[in-house]
Amino acid sequence: MHNNLLDALPRDLYRSLERTMERLMLKRGVVLHRPGRPIRHLYFPLTCLVSITITMKEGKTVECGVAGSREMAGVNAFMGGWETTQTLYQVQVPGYAVKMPAGPLLEAFDQHKAVRDVLLKYTQAHIAQISQNAACNRVHDLTQRYARWLLEVRDRLQSDDIRLTREFASEMLGVRRATVSGTSAMFQKRGVTSVRRGLTHIEDRRALERLACECYGVLKEENDRLLGVAGKHRPLRTVADRRSR
Repeated sequence: MHNNLLDALPRDLYRSLERTMERLMLKRGVVLHRPGRPIRHLYFPLTCLVSITITMKEGKTVECGVAGSREMAGVNAFMGGWETTQTLYQVQVPGYAVKMPAGPLLEAFDQHKAVRDVLLKYTQAHIAQISQNAACNRVHDLTQRYARWLLEVRDRLQSDDIRLTREFASEMLGVRRATVSGTSAMFQKRGVTSVRRGLTHIEDRRALERLACECYGVLKEENDRLLGVAGKHRPLRTVADRRSR
């Protein structure tokens, strides 16, 4: 298990921060950050998936992005403020994450150019994700978007088996649950995916990539360019696992 963003930190600085980290299991539905609340801790997903959403006044939820093994939850903490403003971070796929207080990373951000470079590159990748999502939602059809979304979730979970609810998929794609079900059924008929007891399995990744819009490749290439390949560190050796409440 690893997180690309943690892996991108310089090794010596990573080791100095490691004592502040703990690996914990996050259950589905746990809210990590609420709009307007101070960010006291940062979360680096290892095997879980976190949705980043905005809820409108009339109650409709809109996707801003997702955070998995390539990202962090709480990026606003080092962007000049301690609040997430409009966004809600909520666990949608349970799994492990690394948790650490925001303070030590903020101190490292202020004192070390190498850390600052990594976090600013991640911020650039995060902004690219938000911008690409806005364009994708405007110009691409649901088949393309659903294929892209499954691929991005798969990459973040590092697994072809994805346990997702139709409700979550419909929220993130901005369509009705019945519409997602219809698109999912079409993918199953083509042999691209299979679904059993709430578990979506990607049967043919190449076919899924052909169905996806260009946004998948654009964002993957940008993320790899900015943050490189993961695998330098293997957290965590010193902190015992625990489950979230």
